[in-house]
Amino acid sequence: MQRTIVSAALLLAVVLAAPAHAAEDGLQIFPDLFLGVSPLESRYVQLMVLFVLLIVPVNQLVLKPLLAVLDERSARIEGARKRASEISTQAESVLARYSAAVEQARKQADELRKNALESARGDQARILGEARRAAEQEVGVARSSVAGALENARRALRSESEPLAREAAARVLGRPLS
Repeated sequence: MQRTIVSAALLLAVVLAAPAHAAEDGLQIFPDLFLGVSPLESRYVQLMVLFVLLIVPVNQLVLKPLLAVLDERSARIEGARKRASEISTQAESVLARYSAAVEQARKQADELRKNALESARGDQARILGEARRAAEQEVGVARSSVAGALENARRALRSESEPLAREAAARVLGRPLS
């Protein structure tokens, strides 16, 4: 409604604007405004009548379609803004879900890594324990073997030391011992 009034006022200003005419007594903006002529011959009255007659056709043929196009354009712009807002909201929602999924996957990966590390440490401790027991067992077997060999060597030396000592004493004395 306000656009129609503004448009009509602008059209009226354009219609009323006429070229200025020089006259003997100076510049006259509206030279024949009832001055010495009949109202039907006045150019001003003729223009006003023409303006009034053209208001309806100009309104129907120019102003209403132009305003309809402008209103449709405004509606499309508003619809596009609304769709952009909806898409932005959806994008934020998708981004939030994506971020949550990434965070959950990161937590699961950390948990799996922690479990694998604990399992590997447990396996390492078990393997080291088994290796220690096996090594201690082998050391025990080796010690008992060495102890047995030492005992055998002592027995052998004891049994052989007496005849060797007699022989050495006989050599030192130069005579056989009885």
